[in-house]
Amino acid sequence: QVQLVESGGGLVQAGGSLRLSCAASGRTFVNYAMGWFRQAPGKEREFVARIMWSGGSTYYADSVKGRFVISRDNAKITVYLQMDSLKPEDTAVYYCAAAASYRAWGLSDSRTYNYWGQGTQVTVSS
Repeated sequence: QVQLVESGGGLVQAGGSLRLSCAASGRTFVNYAMGWFRQAPGKEREFVARIMWSGGSTYYADSVKGRFVISRDNAKITVYLQMDSLKPEDTAVYYCAAAASYRAWGLSDSRTYNYWGQGTQVTVSS
């Protein structure tokens, strides 16, 4: 099976930065894309960013554009999320995910992703 292991979450002050990492392990798989989602208390899981594994094209939710950067390490099969200028509204559990293939829902929809990490808490204090 495929496992995604996340790290890098924590508590920071508003305006600070965090770098999340998510490394894939276990069974090899076709990596079409990897992404980050987040879920705040009482809210639905929302798309944050994604990156295509081949080519590395990126796409971001409007709420994080200009502040977050997603990147990848092909050799490690690892995806990163550099988060700068953090705001209290960024507080959430952040999940990384991997998609094995194209699906009609698109890559901003959580249903497209086949594998998920356990989640890591990001808390931004004001």
